[in-house]
Amino acid sequence: MEEFSVYILGCGSAKPTLRHQPSCQVVNVHDKLYMIDCGESAQMGFAKTGLNIQRLGHIFITHNHGDHVFGLPGLLSTLALLGRTADLHIYAPRTLQEYLDTVLRIYCDGMDYQVLFHAVDPCLNQVVFQDRSVRVESIPLSHRLPCCGYRFVEATGLPHIRREMIDAFHIPISQINNIKMGASWTTPDGTFIPHEKLTTPARQSRSYAYCSDTVFKPDIVPYVSHSDLLYHEATYSGEMELRATQTLHTTAPQAARIALQAEVGKLCIGHFSARIRNEQALLDEAKAIFPNCVLANEGLVIKL
Repeated sequence: MEEFSVYILGCGSAKPTLRHQPSCQVVNVHDKLYMIDCGESAQMGFAKTGLNIQRLGHIFITHNHGDHVFGLPGLLSTLALLGRTADLHIYAPRTLQEYLDTVLRIYCDGMDYQVLFHAVDPCLNQVVFQDRSVRVESIPLSHRLPCCGYRFVEATGLPHIRREMIDAFHIPISQINNIKMGASWTTPDGTFIPHEKLTTPARQSRSYAYCSDTVFKPDIVPYVSHSDLLYHEATYSGEMELRATQTLHTTAPQAARIALQAEVGKLCIGHFSARIRNEQALLDEAKAIFPNCVLANEGLVIKL
């Protein structure tokens, strides 16, 4: 099975602590690397993964708060020092563009590669990027600045042709791709073999949804429904729900309720407030509602 993994590089909230770094993740889909948010943890966290940073082609930013974007100047500069020539694409609400333009003007003049900005409407659920491996959709969130999450959906594979059918009906190699694409086969003596008999269904595509930062927002459930993995912010504990509402964040029990309603396969909670000293308590609160839950932590790799 081809790679689909999530690397946690940073899972703290605005204030860095000795326990956690600001938000940053790398998603590996079929050996193509995509970054979500770019906090100050980005470069060191990336180095610790052992992944090749030159394979990073796309960065998806949720919103223009410092703990999600302050890693960009250093990352962009390092890529230039490494001799990058391939374009780098950044997707974010339009409020990021002024900051990005300033970073490029001051720190990245004369680079040998282009940074291409793609404005994302944070009020819409829509496809913002697609290639042969993955489709990325925006998820409308509600925070103090325009903000959106992202859902990565693996491209649907082709059906698998049954080896015994190739041998039984002497199907030439030149026709195998046509059959995978939906064609049937007629033997030289006129026997018709339908596509469904020649193949087995393709493996179901996998999906990963990332939601940070947001107030408790049950109307995102349709956008993350049945994801194999959901990362949802759980900045505060249940007893701090008033604080969460005031700051437009979510508690661990609220994140678990989203996961339960959306019927996701697994929940990972993160974006922990610096006030939280006992993250196990957050996990216990979440697991009481949605048992298949884990705590985010720098260095954690989740394979889908």
